[in-house]
Amino acid sequence: MSTKAYILIETSVGKSRDVANTLRSLDGIETVDAVTGPYDIIAVVVAPDLNSVGDMVTSRIHTINGIVRTVTCLSVGSV
Repeated sequence: MSTKAYILIETSVGKSRDVANTLRSLDGIETVDAVTGPYDIIAVVVAPDLNSVGDMVTSRIHTINGIVRTVTCLSVGSV
């Protein structure tokens, strides 16, 4: 069973579009949505396990130019 996580992303001013386009090019990113509020983008990651989610966030998402901060929310199932 795969692991799903919601990545809440804050970007630098004027960088949201570039960050979103880069995120869309990554394998394992299911959706990328621009949102209002304290975060600029919410990306949905689907990976084989928790370690894979962590690796994606730390090595592939955090390295994207224009990302200021992320919060990772793991899905625990549907209600």
